[in-house]
Amino acid sequence: MTERMLHADVVVAGLGLGAIAAALAVAERGLRVVMAGPESRIGGQVTTQLTSPLDEHPLIETTGCTASYRTFRDMVRWEYGGVANPGGGWVSRLCFPPAVGERVLRAMLAPHITAGNVEVVTRATPVDVELDDDRVTAVRFRTADGGLVAAGDVTIDATETGDLLPLAGADWVVGSEGGDAFGEPHALPGGPDAAAEQSCTIVAALIRDDRPGDVGAAPAGFAELRDAQPFSLTLSNDAGSSHSYAMFDDSVAPGSFWSYRRVHDARQLGGADAAVINWHGNDYYGSGLVADREATDAAARRLAEAFVHWLRTEAPHDDGVGRGYPELRLAPEVAGTADGFAETPYVRESRRLASAEPVTEHDLGPRDGQVRARAFSDSIGIAWYHADLHPRVGGHPSVYAPTAPFQVPLRALVSRQGSGPSNLLAGAKNLAATQIAAAAYRVHPGEWAIGEAAGIVAAYSVQHETTPRRAIGDPCSRVQIQLDALRHGTPIVWATDLPAEHPAFVAGSLLAAHGGARGLPPREARDVALSRARRRG
Repeated sequence: MTERMLHADVVVAGLGLGAIAAALAVAERGLRVVMAGPESRIGGQVTTQLTSPLDEHPLIETTGCTASYRTFRDMVRWEYGGVANPGGGWVSRLCFPPAVGERVLRAMLAPHITAGNVEVVTRATPVDVELDDDRVTAVRFRTADGGLVAAGDVTIDATETGDLLPLAGADWVVGSEGGDAFGEPHALPGGPDAAAEQSCTIVAALIRDDRPGDVGAAPAGFAELRDAQPFSLTLSNDAGSSHSYAMFDDSVAPGSFWSYRRVHDARQLGGADAAVINWHGNDYYGSGLVADREATDAAARRLAEAFVHWLRTEAPHDDGVGRGYPELRLAPEVAGTADGFAETPYVRESRRLASAEPVTEHDLGPRDGQVRARAFSDSIGIAWYHADLHPRVGGHPSVYAPTAPFQVPLRALVSRQGSGPSNLLAGAKNLAATQIAAAAYRVHPGEWAIGEAAGIVAAYSVQHETTPRRAIGDPCSRVQIQLDALRHGTPIVWATDLPAEHPAFVAGSLLAAHGGARGLPPREARDVALSRARRRG
């Protein structure tokens, strides 16, 4: 077997949403990109991790995402003839099966693949990075047929757990920085705790059949796992309140356990109901994926198998009489795997670029008299989600901290001089942010925004024969990068009445990003309309 060599303008490690957004951004600017990762399919959260119901902010239907992410959402609905929420799940306005997500993502990449600007390589695990001084020159991947070396002028790490950072010698962190570092109110008290990674989940795909099926024997260790987790349809939050969910009865808001992440709604579409199960019951926090991927994956799978068995045999009935739902069966046809469980864990935490000034909880949190979070003049994207931390290794509790609509600063995408390669960009959950802040960026549109931002910077760097670090460090280049983003429909400020098709979108957004306009305070205009903004004197 011989090693395959590929040359491109940009190399993207990863196959998830950040990687796809980055590849699209590079290809749309006429450059060539190689995208490679270990999974069997593209899509990450949406496909191999079985978390296709989109975790999004309240304004997503009208604003607050990139043009390409909106195209993705629209194309999913077109697959169903315009049905708004094919799964009818209540966690999101848009729930759908993983296969549909993969089909749409491939359709988005298809014109660029046909044109020769995108090459996708699956089942390729990054194992080494070749360096020349402070530049990445190539990434070496392990494949089943002899290996792959992908060389490019710029490299983007859009892997699920920041796998290129240690290979490239970039400084990185994982776990909690601790409250002493930046004074974040929701950080763990004291100093850093690298072991305190967020939980991961092996998601299961289930179908609700008309008739009960054989539930089989209990998996090994079932009773211990059931009692230790514990398995329950009741969830508690960090404020101390709890809510018990019915299995199928949707009469009590917000809805039932089953419809939470339902991806096929039989009432709308016919056939049988299908759901993906991502719940506290299969939330594994005994060890971390960064610390020990193989052992963590295996333990998380055992937990998921036990939780599914509990649902089929012991979960309480809605009427209070009887237990277990043997009509629920694992659905390989939904999961795209032989056993009905996700190919890879749902990843909530990655290695992150180390920085003396990372994005922190303070930068994302609500501010008195303001509806937006801290303004970054070097913004290259926007996102919004609460800081959602699931249980962490060591027994640390969940966090559900509020945020205000926030931005993706350029400075968070590249390491500083002396702490990593100058042409390596973060393109997913691995941006320079604290554990608390990264928990707000990690969901679908946030990861997409980071990946797209990395692709924009990578393309600019190639076109101007510079490095991302040098481009981001130069004020004139930063403005040029922002202009390029805006001209391609990527918002860099939150402005509810300045959509990408507005004639003032580019100029108005750039003006606002650099402090030339501000929205009205919330007491005067709830949506803080930029078209009514005041000029600063």
